[in-house]
Amino acid sequence: MRIQEDIASEFNEFSANYTRDMIACVPHYLKLISSFTTDLPLSFDPKNILDLGCGNGNTTAEIIERFPNAEYELVDASQKMIDLCEYRFRDYKVRYLTSYFEDFTFTEDRYDMATAGFSLHHCDSEEKKTLFQSIRKSLKPGGIFAMSDLMISKKSDQHPQLLEDWKTFVMKSFPNTEKWKWLMEHYAEFDKPDNYDDQIEWLKEAGFSKVEIVFQEDYWIHIRATK
Repeated sequence: MRIQEDIASEFNEFSANYTRDMIACVPHYLKLISSFTTDLPLSFDPKNILDLGCGNGNTTAEIIERFPNAEYELVDASQKMIDLCEYRFRDYKVRYLTSYFEDFTFTEDRYDMATAGFSLHHCDSEEKKTLFQSIRKSLKPGGIFAMSDLMISKKSDQHPQLLEDWKTFVMKSFPNTEKWKWLMEHYAEFDKPDNYDDQIEWLKEAGFSKVEIVFQEDYWIHIRATK
């Protein structure tokens, strides 16, 4: 599998078997997706929801089952992913935008909830800090930002062990090395994960009043932050 020239082209190629590959390539994927609706406040009833880096819509699909009457805004750099979502959510109130995060305009106090499922690892540390500030600004008072991702810096002493464990997991589904090789080429080219404790601190610095870990297995983590 050849690495594409940019992240949008990369995910256009990846889109056909996205869910199958995510389950097989991302440890705890289904649990990390279900965490978007785990233990939400009983009074939480969002009317406007933003999904940043929506992919084929698995994060939105989890939330839309819980909040079918909300209005959704889905953003992704890959047009093919957007096309998949347009068909998948054709019976709901959903707006779509093909855009990179840095080109997206965050409107103040617009959303009750913002989500990022396995998308922010494409942003470097400074981009995450800026994005956290923009997301908080875009949330209404009491709004929730939730994200699932791999959260360990490539510079961490634990990173080599993470790669070994990750490889063992992927090889169970793809015994030949082609998928793992492609995954690591993609990881080297596009992924910029940061430690979860750093990201928690950046969320607090951005002004979120409450930041909590909802799910964690090793460095596969779901974080929820409340404005």
